[in-house]
Amino acid sequence: MKVNQPGELFLENGAVIPVERKIPNDLPWGYHEFRSASNGRRLKLMVTPGACYLPPALHLWGWALQLYALRSARSWGLGDLGDLKAFGRWAARELDCGFCLINPLGATIPIVPQQTSPYFPSSRGFLNPLYLRIEEVPGAKAAGLSLDKIAAAGRQLNSQRLIDRDEVFRLKMQALAVLWKKFKPTPDFERFCQTEGPTLTKFAVFCSLARRFNGGWQRWPMKFHACASPAVREYMAEQGNDIRFFKWLQWLLHRQMKSATAGMPVIQDLPIGVDPGGADAWIWRDMLAKGVQVGAPPDAYNAQGQNWGMQPFRPQALHASFFEPFRFTVRAALKYGGGLRIDHVMGLFRLFWIPAGKSGQDGAYVRYPVEELLAILAIESHRAKALVIGEDLGTVEPVMRQLLRRRNVLSYRLLWFESRPIRKYPKQALAAISTHDLFTLAGLWSGADFQEQEKLGLHPDAADRRRLIQTLRQRLRLPKQADLAAVILKTHELVAQCPSRLLAASLDDVLAVNERPNMPGTTNRPNWSLALPLPLREIQRSALVGKICRRIREIRNRQRS
Repeated sequence: MKVNQPGELFLENGAVIPVERKIPNDLPWGYHEFRSASNGRRLKLMVTPGACYLPPALHLWGWALQLYALRSARSWGLGDLGDLKAFGRWAARELDCGFCLINPLGATIPIVPQQTSPYFPSSRGFLNPLYLRIEEVPGAKAAGLSLDKIAAAGRQLNSQRLIDRDEVFRLKMQALAVLWKKFKPTPDFERFCQTEGPTLTKFAVFCSLARRFNGGWQRWPMKFHACASPAVREYMAEQGNDIRFFKWLQWLLHRQMKSATAGMPVIQDLPIGVDPGGADAWIWRDMLAKGVQVGAPPDAYNAQGQNWGMQPFRPQALHASFFEPFRFTVRAALKYGGGLRIDHVMGLFRLFWIPAGKSGQDGAYVRYPVEELLAILAIESHRAKALVIGEDLGTVEPVMRQLLRRRNVLSYRLLWFESRPIRKYPKQALAAISTHDLFTLAGLWSGADFQEQEKLGLHPDAADRRRLIQTLRQRLRLPKQADLAAVILKTHELVAQCPSRLLAASLDDVLAVNERPNMPGTTNRPNWSLALPLPLREIQRSALVGKICRRIREIRNRQRS
């Protein structure tokens, strides 16, 4: 690359290289800066490996699960990182499972009511304290009786299938407040705070202010709306202990997440956006487009289109910041290795902008600098040795899939959306039966999902359901009155035959759960709030779970050999 002027190249690792007229070609991957000696001009550079990390012999199967739904006897009403650790070690050791694909774990605004959707986080770069295993927090054992009553109330929540996030939040924050008073800062905690730097501080300040004013930043006094304002700096000086408390929560989550992912690679899920009143929107407020929200255009399933209630980043602002929010978010999501599933990966190419107060019929697509965004994904995935999967469902231009494939971003293929034979599935993909927004196997086969949609006034298509069941029956070669357990087993045997590098089996399908985790377009049902019907110990003892896993393993091993 020619710059046609002398200067210095400041590498990300701290090295400085003198430059005459041309940038060297053998620079390390990363983010660098050229500074002109004549006029002080600065030029940001990205050096990318060209494609995301992808081991050549990759051929694994794993679990897709909603962590909040995976409860054990030790849970406080909601599956936590201790449950993920126990499940992952069991699945890897006993089932030869290669990964867990989990729901987003992003932080919510620390108030009641708690946001239920994992796809509407306050921050995509920091974690949700609801997932902490309190008994594994330093000092918990020494606290003894002062926590016993709180823990008993937390475990009592396991008796109901409906997850009460608000009560979980109250109990865990009560327990954490007790432990924070007893905490003595450690070198590891101080290193964590220093490493995470100013972004962690801004996030912690946001959490403290949100708790003080009981809401997102739009509800605060105007003087606090800008994170660099004099009022915010004064608040930081006055409320240092409270701000450190929220830093401490992230340190605890970091420790437990590292432990939970040590025994099983975990693929995290990256939402398309964030809560407009949340931390990320406050920290990068000036980079967000005002007066518009992100959604989807009208289609055969929704004549009005969809409005997801999230503000998009302005492409020009992203470029001017050298993509700071995206680099931070991706690096945070890949911090624990494993991999990353990008929800609505087409958002790297374009997003559908809708003017405030309008429907999807009034929106338009806005293009994004996809080459730079893919370069960042490649750099960060290689650094973390982590896979990248793009959720490329719905309307996708062929050129987009071709570019993603060249950059080693795996496709996402679902049984219900594929007309081709299983053995013709793309190799560069993660294959699965369904996803969190679609019906489960049991819900389809039994008619329970159809009946729920009718009760909710969604007007499901009876003919479409019959077609899906007929197609599935023919592919499985099963009689009309086939037992549900046989349908579940045979369907997993079918998808296990795909040549795709990754195969995900859903706990909702294997456990014959009738309800889907989320029913899009509804607010009058418990979306994202139903625990699995069996606790972790019973899942581990389930004969059907064991049988399905053995068959998947046998089929996948035959393909590999």
